[in-house]
Amino acid sequence: MILHVVAAARRRGAETFAVDLAAALGADGMPSEVVAVAPGPADRALDVEVLGPSALAPSTLRALRRRAAGARAVVAHGSRSLPACALALAGRPTPVVYRSIGDPSAWAGGALRRRRSRLLLGRMAGVTALWPGAKAALARLYGLADERVTVIPNGVPAGRCPVPSPDDRAAARARFGLPVAAPVVAYVGALDAGKRVGAAVEAVAGRPGVHLLVAGDGPERAALASRAAADAGGRIQVLGPVPDPAPVLAAADLIVLPSRTEGQPGVLIEAGLSAVPAVATEVGGVPGIVVDGVTGILVSPDGPNLPGALAEAIDRALPEARTLGRAAHDHCRAAFEITLVADRWAALLAALPRG
Repeated sequence: MILHVVAAARRRGAETFAVDLAAALGADGMPSEVVAVAPGPADRALDVEVLGPSALAPSTLRALRRRAAGARAVVAHGSRSLPACALALAGRPTPVVYRSIGDPSAWAGGALRRRRSRLLLGRMAGVTALWPGAKAALARLYGLADERVTVIPNGVPAGRCPVPSPDDRAAARARFGLPVAAPVVAYVGALDAGKRVGAAVEAVAGRPGVHLLVAGDGPERAALASRAAADAGGRIQVLGPVPDPAPVLAAADLIVLPSRTEGQPGVLIEAGLSAVPAVATEVGGVPGIVVDGVTGILVSPDGPNLPGALAEAIDRALPEARTLGRAAHDHCRAAFEITLVADRWAALLAALPRG
């Protein structure tokens, strides 16, 4: 059995991927279970076993040590699960693989944090990175030898991301009160400063006739809703958290992601599988998903006028949305479908030395 450890029982990228990977590995003959080292919010809870009140609580570490006792291997998904697994399994022969989910260059922190991370990573049997640049950053920042880091991309089940039919699109637009023929842009994700959703709001507000759906929650939600109401004349809707992004993607001509930093965002893969192209900042592993001019448009994350750059990219992408969307679907199906990704994980886990 493979034990997958996530930071919290919440529906976010790393946690959802762990559940999807466990299911794909199980279907391929490698039984897997998922546990969380902390609870998640009640309104976005993930249906997995929660081991304790917080990641490093003694009761949590004891429970994790017990649950890992019969495992063939443990996979720690994301940085918050790393210290819990390193501490709970110290002295145990069970191999642990750490899945790095963000951009190591963006989250390295100061010298003390890097030394602590180097110590924890040194206790892992292996590390995975989402794209080659992340692997190079792990080697540069933490001294990880090349053979200890395996590149395995993010993955999403294609069955969860159907390509909407014209009837599906019309129904989705009716659900959100959108004109059937209007150009529609969507944002799906956290509403915090690092995502810079305000730049997308400003970009769309300056484009008469273009609508924007903002799905997600976070500290900037109220400010974004207020700004949208003041600047866009009802063309921008801040929906709050949605249980399933599929209707939002079905209503959209393209998705926008103006983040300051990213790993390899699952939402861009979900959009691509749904044949929705993207306008996104060229950060982290995003260029592996959004091939500039082919499956979407990339913009610089550091330009002096991000809203203006987004607006220009949206203007370029909307007339070509169907062509870009078909290319995005084919690319994501070939590179990021979960069964293909799970095959690479299965090979890595099977090769781990026992004990």
